[in-house]
Amino acid sequence: MALTSAEIVDVRRFMGYSVTGDNTSAPFRELAYSAVSYMGLSIEYRLQHLSADEENILRTVYLQNLTTLESAIVGASDNLDTDQAAVWSHNRNEVRDRKSLFDEWRRRLCDFLGFPGGSGLKTGLQLVRC
Repeated sequence: MALTSAEIVDVRRFMGYSVTGDNTSAPFRELAYSAVSYMGLSIEYRLQHLSADEENILRTVYLQNLTTLESAIVGASDNLDTDQAAVWSHNRNEVRDRKSLFDEWRRRLCDFLGFPGGSGLKTGLQLVRC
C-alpha cells in the first residue's frame, strides 16, 4: 500500500523540508536529494518506491512516534506556569528535553531514508558555495 499524501507531507516536515505547494509551485520547492546513486535520488521517488516492510517501519516506528513526540512538546506548555507545587517539582528543561528527543528521532528518520535533514532540521553554521 502506497503512502498517503498526508504521510508524505509529514515525512518531509519531520525531515525538516519546507512545503512543496501545489503543482504550480512544485518546481520551486526545497529539493531533497540523496547521494545514493550517480544521478541523485529525490525524496519523492524514494517514498513512492518503498517496500511493504519499509512502509510499515516508516508508519509504525517513525511517523507514529514522531507525531506523539511532537504533541508532547506542545502539551508540555501546560506546565510552563508552575515551577513547584507541593512535593512535585517541574522540570525546567522539559520543553528543551522533549524537543531534543523529537529532533533525534527526526534525524533517525533521515538516516533510515538515506537523506540529509532539510533546512528546518539543520543546526549551527552552514557553508554555502555557489
